[in-house]
Amino acid sequence: MPRKKENSKKSAVFKHEAYIEGSGSVVDEKITDTLKKNYMPYAMSVIISRALPEIDGFKPSHRKLLYMMYKNGLLSPDKERSKSANVVGATMKLNPHGDQSIYETMVRLTRGNEALLHPYIDSKGSFGKQYSSNMRAAASRYTEVKLEKICAELFRDIDKDTVDFVPNYDNTMQEPTLLPATFPTVLVNSNTGIAVSMASNVCPFNLQEICETTIALMKNPDHDILSTLKGPDFPGGGFLLYDEAELNKVYETGRGSIKLRSKYNYDKSSNCLEITEIPYSTSIEAIIGKIVDLVKAGKLREVSYVRDETDIDGLKIAIDLKRGVDPDKLMQKLYRLTPLQDSYPCNFNILIAGTPKVMGVREILTEWTAFREECVKRRTYFDLQKKKEKLHLLDALAKILLDIDKAIRIIRETEREEDVVPNLMIGFGIDEIQAEYVAEIKLRNINRQYILRRVEDIEQLKKDITEMEEILKDKKKIRSIIIRELKDVIKNYSRPRKTMFFYQSDIAIEEDIDDTPDYPINLFVSDSGYFKKITPQSLRMSGEQKLKEGDFISQTFESTNKSDLVFFTDKAQAYKSKASAFEDGKASIMGDYIPAKLSFDDEENLMTLVPTIDYSGHMIFFFENGKAAKVPMKSYETKTNRKKLTKAFSDKSPLIAALFVGEDSDILLRTTSGHALVFNSAMILPKATRDSQGVQVINLRKNAKLSSAEIVQPENEADFEKYRAKTVPAAGKPAKELGDSNQLSF
Repeated sequence: MPRKKENSKKSAVFKHEAYIEGSGSVVDEKITDTLKKNYMPYAMSVIISRALPEIDGFKPSHRKLLYMMYKNGLLSPDKERSKSANVVGATMKLNPHGDQSIYETMVRLTRGNEALLHPYIDSKGSFGKQYSSNMRAAASRYTEVKLEKICAELFRDIDKDTVDFVPNYDNTMQEPTLLPATFPTVLVNSNTGIAVSMASNVCPFNLQEICETTIALMKNPDHDILSTLKGPDFPGGGFLLYDEAELNKVYETGRGSIKLRSKYNYDKSSNCLEITEIPYSTSIEAIIGKIVDLVKAGKLREVSYVRDETDIDGLKIAIDLKRGVDPDKLMQKLYRLTPLQDSYPCNFNILIAGTPKVMGVREILTEWTAFREECVKRRTYFDLQKKKEKLHLLDALAKILLDIDKAIRIIRETEREEDVVPNLMIGFGIDEIQAEYVAEIKLRNINRQYILRRVEDIEQLKKDITEMEEILKDKKKIRSIIIRELKDVIKNYSRPRKTMFFYQSDIAIEEDIDDTPDYPINLFVSDSGYFKKITPQSLRMSGEQKLKEGDFISQTFESTNKSDLVFFTDKAQAYKSKASAFEDGKASIMGDYIPAKLSFDDEENLMTLVPTIDYSGHMIFFFENGKAAKVPMKSYETKTNRKKLTKAFSDKSPLIAALFVGEDSDILLRTTSGHALVFNSAMILPKATRDSQGVQVINLRKNAKLSSAEIVQPENEADFEKYRAKTVPAAGKPAKELGDSNQLSF
């Protein structure tokens, strides 16, 4: 016994060693070969069998689900809705994924979810909404479904060999590789998929327009698509920018971007905007979240409250306005700042014979027509063979009609059952199939009336067979059948457009509207270049200004949020911005560092800030050499949104001061030699060019330089007038005659 136990242990060890043999070996292999061997099969599976739609308009998951519903009789008008859980369970025979993923696929195809222009599934219960990320579908055990009537067009003649069938994953049943849809479903309902290294995003089009365009292209391959296909039509409605150039690009290449905007109403009684239709590419939550963020940031001061009022009657976002707000102007602002106007990216990437291909509308409809022609051919051939088989059997009946008694006698006189068919073949000169058919006729049907009635179909069968053979030979007849079916689809299932158009001219008008909120502000600039924008209310509640150590406030202004800001630097450049581009701040923060905010050049420093609304007044630049240049502010007004202006003033001599003069003012100049001069700015004539060297306003003594320039407002104007009369030449003399012969002391 011990010996046996020892042997059994040895045996177990031996087997274990055999199992792990070679498991620790290292094989040198190129990384590219490893990736190709391990990753490529997965990538191809995702591309071909999961993410991209085929020419029938469906991904495999959609097709498997709809086909199982069809097989279970859920297309019949007499059939009641089935629990979604039953359908999901049945679909798992074809789709070996989890029930939750199958149910999510079903949800998008239902009428209740509102994701498709023409839903394929009639639903009962809560299936969520495509336009809301928070509204979820109920569990599959609570909801019920059946196929919509339009699905009859998807499965028409599927049992007549119109498409290929393949075994399912466990080889227990057959499933179709495509559905023989009688209209271009691929362009009627939207489809989005993300594969490996590629994606697909097909926008929906109006059913009638697509069918009419397909018919026109079959008749004329050079047909102008835009004349019949006006533009995409989304289930959520809204408005689409009619950009003919962009639509033509999408139609020809399959790529492009379509702008969509929401539809709104204004309720005057409650001073409220009601959004009832939104772009297909966004959601209620995204819109409300963006509006809330803008309100918190102070960029939407016109809005007092926003809420979701979506209910059983449909989508609604309510935006309460403050008193005196223009609703139309506010909507134009919301279009620019929120997803209430959004873009839908088009990427018509479709599998054709197992190969992904990006195609325009013309090429897609051409491929669909070729696919549908093949379906009609296969159906016609299938019917032809059935009619030939029936005619073949009826030919045997016609021969029996000549001598029914002979047929009865042959059957009665045949001793063995297995000899009945051979004896009928010999007796009437028919083949085995015909003889088998005759032998199976019931005794009650072996009469002249029954046989004559059946034989009457022979002429009609021959006529049908001839017609079908002609159809198979003539492509035009096949296309006429397709056109007839498309017209039937238009008649039975077409609906008015949901998405209307707005035009470029409307946008041009809207862009002229300046909807920047206007309110009073205080501006502060520190000596080291820090900038603050503070509202009067915030300023009253604030304490001391927070500054860097050694820094101080060098400029203060009272202005409005709509004003332009011109920053002059020591490199003879001006940087332009808007007050609205800066966040409202507080005295307790450092503020924005202007050289970093406006991307100054290296070692470039801020000299002065000038806020302006209408660019009135003048800038007077004083240089170290005693010259001054007076430049109109209009010289810095630009039609385009230029952020940086070079040659803002002369750089021939170092700049001492840049003063903004709104109206004529007295200016005090000081020199390094201890002299000073007071004169009125009206005595300097303005220059047309920004970088003018200016005129000599003060004659400097040897080695002296201009040290400062400032606008002065003395307390005792009478005393100042007397003093100014002594130090400033009489009015009308050229500015270059101004001198520093008199020293001033205050």
